[in-house]
Amino acid sequence: MQQFTVPQFIDVENKIIGPVTTRQFLIILGAAMICGIAYRLFDFSLFITVTVVVLGLASVFSFVKVNGRPFHFFILNIVQTIRRPRLRVWNSRAVITEIAEKSFIKPEVPVATKEHYQTSHLAELALIVDTKGKYKGE
Repeated sequence: MQQFTVPQFIDVENKIIGPVTTRQFLIILGAAMICGIAYRLFDFSLFITVTVVVLGLASVFSFVKVNGRPFHFFILNIVQTIRRPRLRVWNSRAVITEIAEKSFIKPEVPVATKEHYQTSHLAELALIVDTKGKYKGE
C-alpha cells in the first residue's frame, strides 16, 4: 500500500526574509513607498506626521493578529458586521408570496375518493404514470 506524507502546518505562511512573510513584506514595502512619495511632496513636519501614521498602520496590518488571524481579516469582519442588520425576523407571508409569484403552472390535485379500485383499473393507472400522461386511458 502506498503511503503519503500529510502536510502539518498548512496555516503557516511562507517566510521570505527571516521571520517576515510575503504579505508582511509587501505591506511594509507599500508603506515605504508612500513615505518616499510623502518625503518628495511635503515639507518636513508634514512628512514626519504622514510617516508616523503610515508606518503605524503598516505595522498593525502586517504584524498584529487577533484570535490567531491577521488584522485585515478582523477589519473585514467588523465591516461586514456593521453592514448587516442586527435583528432578523422571518416573515412567512413574504416567502409564500414569493413562491406563488414564481410558480406559473399550478398542479392539479386529484380528489380522493373512498371507492376501492379494481386491479384492471390499477393497471391502467400504472400505464398512464409510466407513459407520463401520453396515454389518457379509457
